[in-house]
Amino acid sequence: MYIESKADGLSGPARIGRVSFSKTGQTIYYGQRTLQRIQGYKANHVDVDTGEEFWISGPRRDGQDRLYGEAKPVEIDADVREEYWRDIRGRPERVGDGIANR
Repeated sequence: MYIESKADGLSGPARIGRVSFSKTGQTIYYGQRTLQRIQGYKANHVDVDTGEEFWISGPRRDGQDRLYGEAKPVEIDADVREEYWRDIRGRPERVGDGIANR
């Protein structure tokens, strides 16, 4: 999934990572975070422990994942790099690249 922090405003640090979902799909688990679904214009999930807001969506094939289209780096977690580049982006030659939008 594409995960972008909204803690500092409209455009924050972002990454591609593996998540898991609750049975209802209203909660996402990423690393040590529990992210609850909310209704918002710049965020659609909130960390239940810290209150930090996030925008979470499926990663796009064209790599244009940022909500507002900024040209900032999007990191890719090491455990999903091969799957991301091969299956989502169709660019297996970039499997070792840890940044999605360059």
